[in-house]
Amino acid sequence: YGLGILMMETWQELKVTVKREGEELVSNLLIELGAQGVAIEDSMDYVGNVDRFGEIFPEVEQQEEIVVTAYYPDTVDVATVEADLQARLAELADFMDLGEVKMGTTALAEEDWADNWKKYYEPARITHDLTIVPSWTDYEATAGEKIINLDPGMAFGTGTHPTTKMSLFALEQILRGGETVLDVGTGSGVLSIASSLLGAKEIFAYDLDDVAVRVAQENIDLNPDMANIHVAAGNLLEGVQQEADVIVANILADILVKLTDDAYRLVKDQGYLILSGIIADKLDLVLEAAYSSGFLLETQMVQGEWNTLIFKKTDDLSGVIGG
Repeated sequence: YGLGILMMETWQELKVTVKREGEELVSNLLIELGAQGVAIEDSMDYVGNVDRFGEIFPEVEQQEEIVVTAYYPDTVDVATVEADLQARLAELADFMDLGEVKMGTTALAEEDWADNWKKYYEPARITHDLTIVPSWTDYEATAGEKIINLDPGMAFGTGTHPTTKMSLFALEQILRGGETVLDVGTGSGVLSIASSLLGAKEIFAYDLDDVAVRVAQENIDLNPDMANIHVAAGNLLEGVQQEADVIVANILADILVKLTDDAYRLVKDQGYLILSGIIADKLDLVLEAAYSSGFLLETQMVQGEWNTLIFKKTDDLSGVIGG
């Protein structure tokens, strides 16, 4: 429905200012609460970057906060969305410090939205093989290119956020074909779709929220030959008995630490655990949890303030960091 929704008269923009580590959480919640798309403004994006014409970006002061902008049709009561979001964030206050969350709304003319939509959602080649394509664009794949179709009205961004990007790099690094994969907190379903494209035999995707499960399924259905992905509601890996060669979880550090024991139970010997969504100051917390569960760290990726870790369930110290 990507193009159809552009015919509506006006849009409402809800801007939420939050600490950087709450970025994915807030984005996902806004989408679950009916946003047709989100955009992120982050001062980190400009650090050390050169724009496409070779000019250095102006000096941007590093802010601890980022702004998530969500777009809602004018048929939605944004005041209710704000109240619901506050309530959901209050429930999660024990897990993480989001700082003072600020919100504000403005009405947009149709053409403003159309421009914003196009600006934020273009096909993006993420890794050597994987390209994420908004479902409503005409995109011609080149030989060997693997296409992930996502509806950007549903998905968080288009998979270009560092935590998603590095998760995709990690999957591309590890998967050889024929594996069983568990995707915990699947969100848009992007990592499950990528796993299938990279040769995984069977993928079991879990998300706590029924809405997220439906969204993931809708995105999976946009891609051909994805019958090997099974999506279900689940609280992390509680009660899961399905063993796997690879478990991937792109969530929040405070939540990741709760699943390392279950992950160790379910990962086969010599199998892998990929953890992403880890802000720099929570890195030690996650490392400690994974080590105490029995994992060894094989690879660490860093992009800006975000970390992605690849752990292995093995007794063989060669090839692991410090081994």
